[in-house]
Amino acid sequence: MARLFGTDGVRGLANRDVTAEMALSLAQAAAIVLGESARSQGLKPKAVIGRDPRISGEFLAAAVAAGLSSSGVDVFDAGVLPTPATAFLTADLDADFGVMISASHNPAADNGIKFFAAGGHKLPDDVEDAIEAAMQGDKLAPVGAGVGHVHRFADAEDRYLVHLLRSIPNRLDGLTVVLDCAHGAAAGVSPEAFRDAGAKVIVIGAEPDGLNINLGYGSTHLSALQSAVIEHKADLGIAHDGDADRCLAVDHNGKIVDGDEIMAILALSLKARGQLARNTLVATVMSNLGLKIAMREAGIEMIETKVGDRYVLEAIREGGYTLGGEQSGHVIFSQYATTGDGILTGMKLAAEVARTGKTLAELASVMTILPQVLINVRGVDKSRVDSDAEVQAIVAEAEQELVGTGRVLLRASGTEPLVRVMVEAADEGSAKSWADRIARVVEKRLAI
Repeated sequence: MARLFGTDGVRGLANRDVTAEMALSLAQAAAIVLGESARSQGLKPKAVIGRDPRISGEFLAAAVAAGLSSSGVDVFDAGVLPTPATAFLTADLDADFGVMISASHNPAADNGIKFFAAGGHKLPDDVEDAIEAAMQGDKLAPVGAGVGHVHRFADAEDRYLVHLLRSIPNRLDGLTVVLDCAHGAAAGVSPEAFRDAGAKVIVIGAEPDGLNINLGYGSTHLSALQSAVIEHKADLGIAHDGDADRCLAVDHNGKIVDGDEIMAILALSLKARGQLARNTLVATVMSNLGLKIAMREAGIEMIETKVGDRYVLEAIREGGYTLGGEQSGHVIFSQYATTGDGILTGMKLAAEVARTGKTLAELASVMTILPQVLINVRGVDKSRVDSDAEVQAIVAEAEQELVGTGRVLLRASGTEPLVRVMVEAADEGSAKSWADRIARVVEKRLAI
């Protein structure tokens, strides 16, 4: 039987894959595993629940709250808030765990459930496995005063906002910033945070109706932000995804500044202030080779992990590092957050523009992006990507030709039913040619 948890919680089509019944059972199991420490001390466990604004989040949040409270957990319902806010509030409230209901950058019809341990940290695989196993066993069934309350977490947004404002090194006075909130969880708090920090703010993609999350706006659809930055002659634009754990940017010319460039800017800023722990940046194997070159030239070591912010987080925690992230815009500041925080990242980036007096384009010029082509191959059996001989043969052929000037990365997506083919090369033509060739072989050999 396939593992229920993926690389970022449980995710799928809401009311088909992720149902109210599953949410209830998952919450009851989480109450057993994640609430054990409190119960062993004779205490009633506490949990924070947050969600993004997609319509299915309403019934899933209700099911999770029911599962937890019926298992003797006091629930603090924070309503619609970013994923990093739920992680922060789990720690700030000293809760035993947190639950976020979101499918991040996925379409509105999808949804997901992920958990944070005490302190707001993502769960290791063995704890997720324990929760999955507990779904098959007896449930907790307290009665009377033993059942949990469901509280409205009335000051959740205010607590998170204060945290954001305390986390930036300087104000944003004098900057004009366009914010694209992806019709998602950032729509309320992100504009307020930037305004309170001193920026003049123009907001787009901030009218969530439960169905339009990520639709034509946000970090996966940057054209609207590019147009708005140019139209308003803004200093920069910031794009979040549906649950606001990502941040991509646009400079004053409308050029996209991706997660690798953002990490390069912020790593150099931290190094200059003596705040880059062990002089190291943590990134994933998907990061552009240009980032590695830029860091080497700046005297900064770069550690690479598997794809997924959870693996970046693990490396940061194990090594005591300050900064890490992904090309997709998950950026983690370990001093201020336990997970990627798109609002915090955007504010840190804007603060560096304000502090230096340089344009975002000038700051981003510290690295040169090598041509990188990414093809998502759908309708294939992703479980066979590492074992098929013909697939591995074409990859080996490409790697031999590109040695020293590029690389190939082939991986099964952890959140979607597809295989990602990524090729970097010294020129766009070579990257595209090899990516196309490899994708055709993957499609032919692994077709379902």
